[in-house]
Amino acid sequence: MKGHAQSHFFPLALMFALAVASRPALARPISPPTIRLDSDKMLGRWYEIARLPNTIQNDCQGGTSDWVRTEAGFQVIQTCHKGALSAPATEWHARARMVDPKTNTKFKVTYFGGLLTVDYWVLDTRAEQGWVIVATPNGRSLWLMSQQPSLPAAAKSQAVARIKQLGFDVTSLEFPQAARN
Repeated sequence: MKGHAQSHFFPLALMFALAVASRPALARPISPPTIRLDSDKMLGRWYEIARLPNTIQNDCQGGTSDWVRTEAGFQVIQTCHKGALSAPATEWHARARMVDPKTNTKFKVTYFGGLLTVDYWVLDTRAEQGWVIVATPNGRSLWLMSQQPSLPAAAKSQAVARIKQLGFDVTSLEFPQAARN
């Protein structure tokens, strides 16, 4: 991890686990994904457009996730800049694998050498507009990601409307500063 000594490894893992668990639950449970996903669509860089607030990403700007295929699934590098895009990058390295071969929409992601495993579901995607909605099954965490640093206004509105249809409180969404290309 850039900018972090090995001694910060365990506290960061604990903080991440608390962040994933600390959001209030949804008004209604998340339904399992009903879409099919071509796993190759996850490859490459994804830019964070919106998220539900969480402790680990508090004041995180310019968030990205880089997905690379490996023999066991994917390597994922998540990056953000605390406070401002000019701040040093903080990185989290993870391994991801699909756990539902019928739909390719459910992932187990392990962080910190296997100390923490988090389930993520791809709830919806619009390939033609280049966005994806990802959440934890408990509904406490959600991200709108794009293949470009920003989304056109119409695509962003459509994605936010879809997030609301899925049962999330869109008034709680944060829209961090966009990463630079």
